[in-house]
This record gives sequence, C-alpha cells and structure tokens, in this order.
Amino acid sequence: MSDEPIKIKITSEEVERVVLPEPTPQLYVPPQTGTGTKSYGKIASAPSLPTGGATGGSLLMKAWLYLGLAGLAGAFLAWAISEPAFVDGERRSVFHWANFAMFPLMVILISFGFGVAESAVERSAKKAVQKGILSIVLGTVLGIIFYIVAGFVYQVLLRGLDVSSPKEPTWWVARGIAWAVFGVAGGIVYGVVDRSGKKCLYGVLGGAIGAGLGGFLFDPIALLTQGGAVSRAVGMMILGAGTGVAMGLVESALKDRWLYVSGGPLAGKQFILYKPQTQIGSQQSSDIYLFKDPAILPAHALIELRGAQSILHSMGQVFVSGQSAQPQHALRSGDVIQIGRYTFSFLEKQRTQ
Repeated sequence: MSDEPIKIKITSEEVERVVLPEPTPQLYVPPQTGTGTKSYGKIASAPSLPTGGATGGSLLMKAWLYLGLAGLAGAFLAWAISEPAFVDGERRSVFHWANFAMFPLMVILISFGFGVAESAVERSAKKAVQKGILSIVLGTVLGIIFYIVAGFVYQVLLRGLDVSSPKEPTWWVARGIAWAVFGVAGGIVYGVVDRSGKKCLYGVLGGAIGAGLGGFLFDPIALLTQGGAVSRAVGMMILGAGTGVAMGLVESALKDRWLYVSGGPLAGKQFILYKPQTQIGSQQSSDIYLFKDPAILPAHALIELRGAQSILHSMGQVFVSGQSAQPQHALRSGDVIQIGRYTFSFLEKQRTQ
C-alpha cells in the first residue's frame, strides 16, 4: 500500500460554481462598560405600531400627564398664596391685592410649570432653567393683559346674555368663555418658549378647552360648597390641570411626524417634529437631548423636514432598521432608528394622495 498522501484536484470551473451565503446584517449594540450599568436590550426588528401612534413606556412620559400635573401644581400654588388675603363680596377693595393678583399669578405659575415640565422629563436642567425664566417673564406680561381681557369679556357676556344669578347655566357659560382666555395665555407661553408656531397654536387650542371647562364648573362648585374659597381652589385646579391635559391631548391628536422612544431611558416619550430642523445629540441645547451615553456626540444627528420628506442627517454612528445609515437618509414611517442605547420609531400620519 502506498504511503503518498491523496491529492484532491479542484478545477477553475468548480470554483466558479461555488455560491457563498449572503451575510446576515447585525444591529449595532453599544458595548457595556463598568458595573451596575443598566441594560436596555436591543431591537432586532422594527416594532409593530399602530398608525395613530405608539403606546407603552412610562406613564410619566405622556405629555398630557406631566403638563396636567404642572398646571395643577401652578394653579394650586397661586390659590394658596392669594387665598388668605382674598376678600369676598361687599368688603372687596382696591387695597386687597389678592383679588387682583390671584389670576395673573395663576397664569404666571402655570406658564412656568408648562415651560419647565417637558425639559424636566427630558432631564435637561439647562433648558428647564432657560424656559422657566422666559415663562415667568412672558406669563407676567400676558397674565396682566389677559386678566383685563377676561374681565371685559365676562362683563360683556353677562350683559349680552341678560343673566343676573350664578344659578343660571348661561352664567356658567359666560365664566367658562372668560376663563378660556387664561388658557390661551398658557398655550401661547408653551409654544413661544419652545420657539414653535405650530406648538403655540396647539397650546392655545388645548388651553382654551381646558380652562373653559374649569370656568364652566366654577359656579356649580360654589353653589354646592356654599363658599368662595373651596370653589376658587377647585375651579383653579381644574383650570390648571385641564389646560395642561387638553394641551397634551390636542398636541398628540394633531401631530404630523414624530419620533417615539421605543428603547432607552426615555422609553415612552414622543418627540413631535415641529421645526424644519430637529437636532439630536448629547448637548443639552439639542432639541432631543440624549444623556449619559459617551458614544453619542454633542450634535449626533439631525432630522430635516423637506415638504413631505423627512431627511435624517448622520454626523455620528446611526442605524436605521438594522443597517448603518448613510450621511443622508430619507426616512419612512415605521423606520427604527438606533443612536447609542436609544431606539426611536419614526412615525407619520398617512397622507392622502
């Protein structure tokens, strides 16, 4: 028997017939460093989401909730400061500052709450301070102006409707319309501090609805409680909370394009794309601030709205539906965007052809 090794011959034709399998794309998952670091998992494929928006995540990330709580706290604080000095009925006098300061103060404080709440939820202390200061300034000016306007509207409506008693439902309607003016002021501040005309419009609409509800319920509550203090407290808190909740709901219902955070520390938060350009990065001045991730650049990505198109500009590593994104990428509804440990779902309302 020969000890020579067996030789295998492969022809060039056989080599050409070999077909290699296509590589399976892998979704980037940033490395975990250190101990005690939270793991937010990874997204293997685009989640199945309803066309009207996404659900899930922390309840505190819902705009209607944190805006409602901010409005409630601001209105209650205004009542608590002013009520001890408030004078009812015949003894009312120009020397009782609380009678004239209560509602302008309420506008100031709920405006401050709206301005700070969103930045606080996004954990951006810098933006919260900036928006809070601007909200106080705008709220003071608008609070005084709109208090005068609301008083004028109220008196005109009472005379026009020819009502003389708070027991008449038409009186409640008149107060509701007048109080809606305060909600308009809060909505204006909400949009202005974020430098968005569309957000201002949604805020005005939601604010008028919520505040009008508080005004409508004020007199029935006063009749049930037989006292002005309780009715003022409840009515103002309904105004503040209702304004915030209505603003959040209107904003969500009328949104056109948005990012829903489906993975990461902000899971459940939605970022509505109002501006022509929305910057995403680790610097607090970014429109979408992504914190505590060293892999994210100060200005990591930008979403540009070009008519019906939404263009993603990548300055750092970005993955779209598992693939590394090009420097410019046209987004489609349902695309899953991953930046560091954050995962977003890009969504838009269906457009009629």
